[in-house]
Amino acid sequence: MNEINIVMVEPQIPQNTGNIARTCAATGAKLHLVGPLGFKIDDKKLKRAGLDYWHLLEVYIYENLNEFFYKNKGPFFYFSTKAKNKYSDVTYPNRCYLVFGKETAGLDEKLICDNMDNSVRIPMKNMARSLNLSNSVAIGVYEVLRQWKFPNLLCKGKLANYST
Repeated sequence: MNEINIVMVEPQIPQNTGNIARTCAATGAKLHLVGPLGFKIDDKKLKRAGLDYWHLLEVYIYENLNEFFYKNKGPFFYFSTKAKNKYSDVTYPNRCYLVFGKETAGLDEKLICDNMDNSVRIPMKNMARSLNLSNSVAIGVYEVLRQWKFPNLLCKGKLANYST
């Protein structure tokens, strides 16, 4: 069974987390929030950004990264602007964890250095610092799903007023 896990380490902006929650709900990915969080889970901005998708979502909350690693065994893929590998050059196995850092600083450099082979970046222009966190998560999730041929997802739309 295919399983994608999105891990947000110390997220700071509730709207980003809400958008990521919506992406997880729409794709079947599980969401792991690793503290300390920069907001309360009941934050109105968080709920508004996730709209009415919260009932479709599995969310796990951890006090810190040590607790997360103790309870989850990977494999882990670390998204960072400091990584050398492109996200699209990696083959993502079943039950993988895509790990993202906080908006203000990303993931700790030691974590990236210790896991260089499993650290990936999204290519961008040299002068750009980074993409928005929720956009980065969406890129990562959909690359994994593309490689897996979009299992259990609706791949064809249907027009309401026209037959095709």
